[in-house]
Amino acid sequence: MEIVLWICLITFASGVIGTGCGGVIAAAFRRDSGRAVSLLLSFAGGVMLAVVCLDLIPESIGEVAGGRGVLLTIEGALIGYVVVWLLNVWIDRHTNREVSHIDKEHPRTADDLDELIHADHLSVHRQQNSKTQLFWAGVVMACAIALHNFPEGMVIGASYAGTEADSLFAGSAFLLAVVIGLHNIPEGMAVAVPLISGGMRKGRAILITAASGFPTMLGALVGYGVGQLSPLALALSLSFASGAMLYVVFGELLPESILIWKSKLPACAMMVGVLLGILIIYI
Repeated sequence: MEIVLWICLITFASGVIGTGCGGVIAAAFRRDSGRAVSLLLSFAGGVMLAVVCLDLIPESIGEVAGGRGVLLTIEGALIGYVVVWLLNVWIDRHTNREVSHIDKEHPRTADDLDELIHADHLSVHRQQNSKTQLFWAGVVMACAIALHNFPEGMVIGASYAGTEADSLFAGSAFLLAVVIGLHNIPEGMAVAVPLISGGMRKGRAILITAASGFPTMLGALVGYGVGQLSPLALALSLSFASGAMLYVVFGELLPESILIWKSKLPACAMMVGVLLGILIIYI
């Protein structure tokens, strides 16, 4: 029971506090913070990649004897990848409403911090879109991020399923919780910016933004519970988590970081993240 309480506290920090920090940043929004966000995203992506490839996937394969472990891990990873991909497709379709048209002047790719947090050209469109429309864009984004945070919580919970109580803060599971918390900061900005632009008080917008991180805790409990059922269930849970994180790394973090700042430094930050992940896993 004690380990479950600790998992709840850790995922509260990763989900609620991480997303809430994004809301705080949005409340004091600075347009020159794109480079910092780019490095943060690529660094988090590097750490995630190391943990998935060197810890989660090997552990998943090892839970099932023989060649079945490899096939099961591949199947579970594909399912996790597709589930998170579909969630992101749904989010993108419902958060482009704040920009009424997409053309060559309004690209879909996030090559600017405003676009990454789905606040595309707010300064231009404030006069064209009512505050009500901007407010509801924030509400939709909050619901979408809440839904998106559930599988991320499952990743943390599944990682903790094979962890002893005395290593809660020393293994790769805790490292994943930290980098997912970092990844949640831009997502929190995505929720708070349209809410604040729509007329909501900053304090209330930050609270709603933080609340969208609560499903991380629920997902962690589900992932941990499934992983405790049997070695087969643990292998499925770990492989699903691996696929979900691979989409987050290659479908979100790395493309967004490079598009925001077209430089060699995001790749360097990713390499630092991978090396740090290796150190933490094997030392």
